[in-house]
This record gives sequence, C-alpha cells and structure tokens, in this order.
Amino acid sequence: MRRIPTPLPAAFTLVELLVIMAIIAILATLLLPSLGRAQESSRSASCQGNLHQIGLALQMYVDGNANHMPVMYDFSAANPSTNGATIDVVLAPQLGSPQVLRCPSDNAGIYQQTHSSYSWDSLLNGQNADQLRIFTLAPPSTRIPVVFDKQSFHGALGPKHAQNYLYADGHIKNLLILKGPH
Repeated sequence: MRRIPTPLPAAFTLVELLVIMAIIAILATLLLPSLGRAQESSRSASCQGNLHQIGLALQMYVDGNANHMPVMYDFSAANPSTNGATIDVVLAPQLGSPQVLRCPSDNAGIYQQTHSSYSWDSLLNGQNADQLRIFTLAPPSTRIPVVFDKQSFHGALGPKHAQNYLYADGHIKNLLILKGPH
C-alpha cells in the first residue's frame, strides 16, 4: 500500500508577514496612550489614597490640639529657618510612615528635596477647624483646599485633572473648585 504524501501547509509570504507586522504596529500605537493614561490614573488614585491618609492625620492633629489647625509651611531651601514646621515634621506622629507624603507620580524628585510631594495651605495656619477663613472670606469647607500636589504630577489625565486636592471637609478631588458662595 502506497502512501500519498500530504501537501505541506502553505507558508506566509514575506509581503503577508510585513502586512501583519504593520497591523500589529498600528494597534500598538493606538493602545500605548491609553495604557499610559490608565497607569497615570492608577497613580493618581494612589495619590488620592495618600491624601486621604494625610486628611486622617490632620483630623487626629486637630482633635488633639483644641480643634485648631497646625501651623506648617512648605520646605524652603531659600529660607531654612521655616523648615522646622513642615508637614513631614508636624504631622509625623499621626502619619505613621513618611512615605504617605510621596506622590507615586512625583518623578521630579520633589519628595526627595522637600520631604513631601504635597503642599499645605498656610492661610489656614492655627485657625479653628470649624471656622476656617481664607483672607476675609468664609467659604464652605467643601471649597477650601487644605493639602494638594505641589506640581501637576498627573498631567497625563488632562490639565483640569493634573493635581489632586484634599478639601477641609475631607473629600478629595483631582480638580480645584474655587467658586464663591452661592
């Protein structure tokens, strides 16, 4: 009994392989920006988690200090005399870990230079937490940013969502709300 040889499967031609590679390259270029935004969205969520922890630490500080906000300033290389009252020093007992003060999107090394990726609104220094004022205005606590990203770390999410803010009422947004009272 004689066997009939089976034909070999047809191979791809060079042109077909090049077309497939071009299609894969086009799909990759379409997906990469989406993946970058998804990664930044994840880092922004982690940053918001840090701000939540800072908010809890701030609340513990206020509860233990006659309902008064702390007196803190941003780290300054130009004026080292103010560096004792920075957020990493004042809230250290309540924070637990100083890494809470590092935004995962802080690629500019701000945390390493200043010990915090976040700024404190020094206009609130020493104020009664129930009667916060910005200059002479008394906006609702939902509109008073307390702690926020020092820079637009989350720019990949768009200019309106580039920074995260912790507000006096404890909510966190990646959008600054500065409307006056209605």
